Amino acid sequence: MQPLVSRRVLRTTILGLSLLALGACSMFSSTDPRYEPVELTQYEAEVAAGVRWSASVGGGGGYGFAPAVAGEAVYVATPNAVAKVDLASGRVLWRASPGITLTAGAGSDGNTTAVAGGDGSVIAYDESGAEKWRARASSAVFVPPVVGSGVVVVRSTDYRIQAFDAATGEYRWDVQRPGPALALKTSMQMLAAEGLIISGLPNGRLMAINASNGAVQWEAPISVSRGATDLERISDVVGAPQVVGPLLCGVTYQGRMSCFDVSQGGRPIWDIPFSSHTGMSNDGRFGYAADQRDVVHAVDLATGEEQWRQNALRNRRLATPAVVPAAVAVADFEGYVHFLSRSDGRLLGRLGVGGGAVLSPLVGTPAGVLVQTGNGNLVLVGVN
Repeated sequence: MQPLVSRRVLRTTILGLSLLALGACSMFSSTDPRYEPVELTQYEAEVAAGVRWSASVGGGGGYGFAPAVAGEAVYVATPNAVAKVDLASGRVLWRASPGITLTAGAGSDGNTTAVAGGDGSVIAYDESGAEKWRARASSAVFVPPVVGSGVVVVRSTDYRIQAFDAATGEYRWDVQRPGPALALKTSMQMLAAEGLIISGLPNGRLMAINASNGAVQWEAPISVSRGATDLERISDVVGAPQVVGPLLCGVTYQGRMSCFDVSQGGRPIWDIPFSSHTGMSNDGRFGYAADQRDVVHAVDLATGEEQWRQNALRNRRLATPAVVPAAVAVADFEGYVHFLSRSDGRLLGRLGVGGGAVLSPLVGTPAGVLVQTGNGNLVLVGVN
């Protein structure tokens, strides 16, 4: 931990980790069957799912790791490696060892690929896998870096968003907001779009930042913290912000799901009570998210009205969902990938990919869904 990190930040990180450990104990305690994972049911499959390829990247995984697709390649990291994988074949095009334990990655624009570590290290690689530079964020990084508009951007545990020049690693700008006493350690991602860096924050807010100079262009709350205790007041934005035409949408833990119209200055369009621990995805019409009990919901992005819900996967610790042409996909703590109908949520099929609990967000592609397993493999699952 960096000397400049305050005791409060250290306390926040430790308590955030403790919170998830306590939550897991309560959610999956055998003393209360309401919180136990449901058993998988038998049903007649309507789609055929199969592994198209599997690539071994490194060892282990975690919430801070997410595959990044750029062009015809996938960039992926584990605690001890970072790699570029051909999307069509699964062939590993290059693999690099950072020499430190990574906690977040990968971010890439196809030219620069970035990863980060628990000591605040930010490491960038060029298109051939050669190391370009190393820099240091103000504290540990558990959110995958994002690369775009000539900068590499990270979000550290002291609630600071920091940008480094993608070519040189030179510090460019930073934005910081006050943070809560407790924060979740779960799937969170930033987004680079149209010259902006879009990020959720642990205080329930969404923020759009000019990538070139760090000026905050827009900021608004999805939800407001409520409750008598620090635990009750947790209202982190989880998953990745969703950009759908003029809409910018997001969801929080113990809070709400909301959409804003950026063409009208970020005017709120709708919001509904919702609590998710992994975030949402979308297909341009519906938003899909699992709530904190792992009931999967589909919500109309234009109105916020719920279209369906599927509770057959309750308490199975679902990763952030992904949309593929035939279905919406979710993965669970036993390494199963489940495919649900986008129209009504019915179960269409499932496939075990192994590797233990899937913590990384699923990534939908035209060829299938990318799954980063708990043991460091990257798997492309096709569905017909």
